[in-house]
Amino acid sequence: MPSVVGLLEQREIAARRRVDGLVEEADRIQAELAVAEREWQEWAIARSRVGEVLAPVDEPGQSQAQADGTAPAMGQAEETPSAPTAAKVKSQVPVWREGLDRSVLSVDYQRILQALADRFRLHQGPLTCQEMAVLFGLDVVPARVEALRSKAKRLVARGWLAEPAPGRFTLAAGVAGPGGGS
Repeated sequence: MPSVVGLLEQREIAARRRVDGLVEEADRIQAELAVAEREWQEWAIARSRVGEVLAPVDEPGQSQAQADGTAPAMGQAEETPSAPTAAKVKSQVPVWREGLDRSVLSVDYQRILQALADRFRLHQGPLTCQEMAVLFGLDVVPARVEALRSKAKRLVARGWLAEPAPGRFTLAAGVAGPGGGS
């Protein structure tokens, strides 16, 4: 009959082997998860960039007739908007120009501008999209961060924001007012 200590040693060895096997499996799954998450982030960035490329760009001061290459008919006045109206959901981001109020932007874009204006006023540096997500009380998951990054990049492309370093955003010089926004 085997001794009690011998039986305990056998069970300990069996348990250790099971733990080692589970640790190896966990490491393999962890590595697979990291690869899958990187791939997912790359696709999210690609989708965001395609959206930016496919978004129409409005040239400031260019009417639809000028864009088409046609001139308004004689005696017909070209329509000029009297005042900027509040943007609708999923609206275009206009190119920033002097005197254009941020109220022309949708609420999400206004929120980003307000956060960066507060940082500028407090003489703090640029924000990353992860920091914005935390500031807005969003879950800091890749989907939320990439959505913010897409909006911030669109604001950079339209002259509302500047990106002094990759992934770090601040108000553009004109938007920040006299003295610049960097």
